[in-house]
Amino acid sequence: MPPTSIERVGINPLSWYRTATGRLLIDDDAPSLRDVYTQVRRAGYNAVHAQVPLDMSPASYRSLLDEVGLSPAPGYFQARFSNDRLLPHIAADARRIAAEHAQLGLDRIFIADWFATPERFATPARGVDHDPGRLQRITKNLAHTCAVMVKEGVTPCLHQHVGTWIETPDETIAVLEAIAPELLLFGPDTGHLAWAGADVPELVRRYANRVGAVHLKDVHLAICERALEDRLSYDDATALHLWTEPGRGDVDLGAVVRALDGFDGWYLIEVDIADEATPELSAEVGVSWIRAHNEHVEQVEPSPP
Repeated sequence: MPPTSIERVGINPLSWYRTATGRLLIDDDAPSLRDVYTQVRRAGYNAVHAQVPLDMSPASYRSLLDEVGLSPAPGYFQARFSNDRLLPHIAADARRIAAEHAQLGLDRIFIADWFATPERFATPARGVDHDPGRLQRITKNLAHTCAVMVKEGVTPCLHQHVGTWIETPDETIAVLEAIAPELLLFGPDTGHLAWAGADVPELVRRYANRVGAVHLKDVHLAICERALEDRLSYDDATALHLWTEPGRGDVDLGAVVRALDGFDGWYLIEVDIADEATPELSAEVGVSWIRAHNEHVEQVEPSPP
């Protein structure tokens, strides 16, 4: 049977750029964008996380996507929102990325605090060194950045992430409650929420009317627990294959999509390190999971480019 066409489901192809131990492949070691996208399409996806390379224009990037039969799905913007001095540079970068997304025909993007905050990267998912004053500063700078992006026609979706200053369920809720929905939607990452101890379906259900895009991500909670008990770093926990393909771990992703029944936003499958033998096989598992839950995840033929 040919792969099912899935219009509002894409994939973030992280696993193509990481070895089985989590080492990042860069430069000559990394596969070409065309090769990755060709395998993504072959696995059954119609869309991929959008990221325009620095040496490409949005038009040339879109041409590449068209050539391999893919559409752009919401990408990602992150910044050190805790640093007031960087705000002018952050706003300029945010405006450029949002404009690129708009040129690609997208109206949503994931937005996150800067990844790999040293304190939380060393001791992830515990909310270490929580500081209400810092979180308030992050929220103020995040709101300013969101306003810049909304002016470009792209609404950011808060993407909480282990290893950042917006890590825990309480921190996520605090930011969502402090910024108006017109400026900031919710872009939950189910795996990172689970690792941080959230009741994932319940939190998604609470903000269902505000969810703009979702990273469908699964985790092995036994490894999360080991990481907490042994105080493993983010990298060490990831190298143990904490992440896995949808339906292979312990997050109730079925309950998440049921909580969003009728959702018209984006789902992105994400696996940091493939639990299968190859990234393409890993991607196929994601497509199979979507097929099995198609009563709650809309599957239709894509519009012509």
